[in-house]
Amino acid sequence: MAAKYTPNEIEQKWQKKWSDTGLYRVTEDSPRPKYYALTMFPYTSGDLHIGHWYNNVPPDVQARFKRMQGYNVLHPMGFDAFGLPAENAAIKQGIHPFTWTMNNIETMRRQLKSLGAVYDWDREVITCLPDYYKWTQWFFLKLYEHDLAYHQNAPVNWCPSCQTVLANEQVVGGRCERCESVVAREDREQWFFRITRYADELMQHEGIDWPERIKIMQRNWVGRSTGTEISFDLDHPGVEEKELRVFTTRPDTTFGVTFMVLAPEHPLVTKLTTPEKKAEVEAYIALSREQTDIERLSTEKEKDGVFTGAYVTNRLNGTKVQMWIADYVLLGYGTGAVMGVPAHDERDFA
Repeated sequence: MAAKYTPNEIEQKWQKKWSDTGLYRVTEDSPRPKYYALTMFPYTSGDLHIGHWYNNVPPDVQARFKRMQGYNVLHPMGFDAFGLPAENAAIKQGIHPFTWTMNNIETMRRQLKSLGAVYDWDREVITCLPDYYKWTQWFFLKLYEHDLAYHQNAPVNWCPSCQTVLANEQVVGGRCERCESVVAREDREQWFFRITRYADELMQHEGIDWPERIKIMQRNWVGRSTGTEISFDLDHPGVEEKELRVFTTRPDTTFGVTFMVLAPEHPLVTKLTTPEKKAEVEAYIALSREQTDIERLSTEKEKDGVFTGAYVTNRLNGTKVQMWIADYVLLGYGTGAVMGVPAHDERDFA
């Protein structure tokens, strides 16, 4: 045994032997029990860093452990190679995005192989190549054919520098986490999937051996609410709509409604706001666009809002109630309007 461990020599020697003998190559017809280990594919925006090692090493340890237990372990690797950030980076470098992406993939592949992980490189996938994305296109077309994909105008987080839509988690303090440009909330046409059609099925966990914490996460992600829609009379000069529909989980409290709240981006806001309240409402809408949905729903944030100057009528008792806008109401939840009932919900005290 060597007195000194020299990783550059020893690891390269054995990694070459593993590769030459196809040690981690997997076949489907093995008599051993199957085990599938999937690690999140790295995004091809540059070289790998210590965060990738933090992400990739634990699954590799698990895959090795299952292999030692006698399982036929499939542990694939690939590269998430689509997206405008990569295109923008290529533009800054003055090279074609495909060249930039493939160069990064080559570097990442070499770095990952130096890790010595139990990946079956014969099953590598690169998402920007036709042999992969033809299947994502096929899936999308199937969803579209079954009316599970549709086009709709909705507010998004837009980075004017990256020229792309950002997830809520990619907005930090109102700025893009990549380039730190100020993020704008804009209405844009985009594709949606009708995953709510499967909400009931996704809530059924009988017979699934998931940890309880994962089941709780699933229930919270689905966020199912059971209730009904109630209509309030709307009579406002120049407005065609004659009713406002509100979703509520407590229809029994409708007699106690004292105010109504619309999401700032609700299409009725600009129609209903009176001239006297226009400036104040527009200023509030502008401020709400600087916040992500997560920030707007934060329990630590003090609730506020602006009166539009308009009213709706409660059909049950004929009472006229004020219509406000507030950023804690989201257009994508329910009907984008909620009723305020302070007598039955302490959250409505403001």
